[in-house]
Amino acid sequence: MAKDELTDKGRIPVRVPLVNAPVGILKSWQMMRENVLNIIPEQATEQPVVSGKTAKRWHMVMDPAAIQRMLLDRVEDYPKSTVTKNLLRPAIGESLFIAEGAHWRWQRRASAPVFSHRNVAALGPVMTAAADRTSQRVAQAGPRAVNMLDEMITATFDVIAEVTFSDDGSFDRQAVHDALETYVNDAGRISLLDVLGLPDWIPRPGRTTASAEMTQMKQDADAAIEARAARGPGDVPDLLDLLLTSQDPKSGRSMTTSELRDNLLTFIVAGHETTALTLAWSFYLCAFDQDVQDKARAEAQDVLGGRAATTTDVDHLPYIRQIIDEALRLYPPAGVVSRTAQKPDTLCGADIQPEDTVMIPIYALGRHKLLWENPDQFDPDRFEDRKSIKRYAYLPFGDGPRICIGASFAVQEAVIILATLLSRFRFTPVRGRDPKPVMVITLRPEGGVWLMAEPV
Repeated sequence: MAKDELTDKGRIPVRVPLVNAPVGILKSWQMMRENVLNIIPEQATEQPVVSGKTAKRWHMVMDPAAIQRMLLDRVEDYPKSTVTKNLLRPAIGESLFIAEGAHWRWQRRASAPVFSHRNVAALGPVMTAAADRTSQRVAQAGPRAVNMLDEMITATFDVIAEVTFSDDGSFDRQAVHDALETYVNDAGRISLLDVLGLPDWIPRPGRTTASAEMTQMKQDADAAIEARAARGPGDVPDLLDLLLTSQDPKSGRSMTTSELRDNLLTFIVAGHETTALTLAWSFYLCAFDQDVQDKARAEAQDVLGGRAATTTDVDHLPYIRQIIDEALRLYPPAGVVSRTAQKPDTLCGADIQPEDTVMIPIYALGRHKLLWENPDQFDPDRFEDRKSIKRYAYLPFGDGPRICIGASFAVQEAVIILATLLSRFRFTPVRGRDPKPVMVITLRPEGGVWLMAEPV
């Protein structure tokens, strides 16, 4: 493929065609089962709020001030939606991601020190080693195309497994990976019963079956946690070691084995797949625009000099970070987040009633015509001055008190891996293999991200 064809600024990266007309309940459910992004109307990229009714009343909110009201000013009035909790509870229990109110607050206070800058930086060597191993695998592929989605899933799962349980033989990495992947694929799709707003006590068949398959994995994880508690930490404490010694500074409460397990599984899911997806989309975008890739490679080579990136390099790789920021804007792993209103409210003139579903379509927010210039274009330069980005217009990690606790971990890992590989390879697209953005629970590139990787 010719270079001028690759760098044609008139082209835009792949996007989902958003709907322009209302659909009925059955059609809406079918569309969500295929791809949750299918239910976002084109209006969501042009207006501050869009409201409707599909069995239940719903609202999509894209106005930054209204989003701030939901996520910060009145966060207790907008807990995570019932559907979201029902989808994820069998996998991650009442962990930080699911819990509300006082139960969430004490877990957050106990967990926050675990993700301090010092602790995250100490885990950097694991990320550097994973970047080096990934580079070796890509090099071994030779002239064949490489699925960078698979490579990033392998790399980030190696990292999260190592920093969560270390490599002490008590933790079956593959069993955990397979159980979680099965659950997401089999039970993560919205049921028609969810769309109809039927009670939670009515079983959702796929969810019941998949959650039963996780029982053995949870029992094994509990045994590993209890064995570690008896044995004590290693030379470099991992996340399990840190959580075992953490306490809520207000109440003095520590986590039980089941609470530790559910939070560790949450960190594995959130700290593995979301970062893998961010990196896969970043490689796709760099292959899409060779000028951006050249600029990023020059920065990485200048800083790294042929070695793999480390924690101390992250602050010296600003353009690599901008690419990651832009990938998160165009392809946020959490493409839609949903809340269930608890009290009457008004958002941008929309009448919000208790039990209404209030969504923030982050995929549409990042492409909103009133918030971004040329929103569908890939342009990392828009993040050169991060202070120019309006808060609550860009939410890759959420915001407010429930902002992602592992955001700094994810960014550090993504910069280390992206910089290392771009410094060593030139990535180019495989004609006819553009990925399709599809969201079930997370926004994945369906079909993978197939690229040619040429050593430089």
